[in-house]
Amino acid sequence: MKLAIHFPNFTLPGEPGSLAGILAATAKAADEGGCETMTLMDHWFQMEQRAPATDPMLDGYTTLGFLAAQTTRLKLGLLVTGVTYRYPGLLAKTVATLDVLSEGRAFLGIGAAWYEKEHLALGVPYPPIAQRFEMLEEAIQICEQMWSDDEGPYVGKHYQLAETICRPRPIQSPRPPILIGGSGEQKTLRLVAKYADACNLFDLGFDELQRKLAILDAHCEAEGRDPASIHRTAIAMGDAVADVDAFLTKMERYASLGIDQVWIAPPGPDPAGYVARLTETVLPRLAQL
Repeated sequence: MKLAIHFPNFTLPGEPGSLAGILAATAKAADEGGCETMTLMDHWFQMEQRAPATDPMLDGYTTLGFLAAQTTRLKLGLLVTGVTYRYPGLLAKTVATLDVLSEGRAFLGIGAAWYEKEHLALGVPYPPIAQRFEMLEEAIQICEQMWSDDEGPYVGKHYQLAETICRPRPIQSPRPPILIGGSGEQKTLRLVAKYADACNLFDLGFDELQRKLAILDAHCEAEGRDPASIHRTAIAMGDAVADVDAFLTKMERYASLGIDQVWIAPPGPDPAGYVARLTETVLPRLAQL
């Protein structure tokens, strides 16, 4: 099982002036310590489930560009891009740029978006959920076309592109990986089976994860897709360093479901130090699962 770092908290000592240094140190600790991936959220406001909306929040893709310059190994992406936040053609261009400047380390994490407050606050349209899922499928199709040899038009229900030119193209071939976040059984997991290279699920507990992954397998069968071709990833809850044995016992059960990467969010005030401890105490044993 691989270890990924998710960085959702920018309420850190000395911010905003300290954030560049803290982010760079955390990314370098993950990169040099052997972590596979580092991600951020795609939000303009902090999520109210964890802290006030007025807490600091950096733009995701700008920050990933900064992290690309600080690292050499880490795969970089957002967990996950909200489909409403950017026109798909511009999103495809942004991810292609990140892939080129990171020398082939970008991936597209994408989902249907959900944080209505920040949309309304900043004047961004927030369509009903059924429409957002239609937009999500079209956005994925547009990204795939933008990263292919097809530079012709795209005509969908919600998006119409006269040309799909994207030069330079991404370094990765045939394209950057696509991860779809969420566990919705009828729409999200169906889109995973149809388009994605990876899924990302919340830490729902063994029984519920097993049930969700069985639903994904059924969607794969309907799409004629080999379920083994989809990387299964999850966001871990709790402090992995506080009780390493308990955490690894839980991850061993998750690995038996085919989950091959787990995200951990370092707490403040020293995320770089926490990541260093993770790579020393958790990663060597996690890699054996």
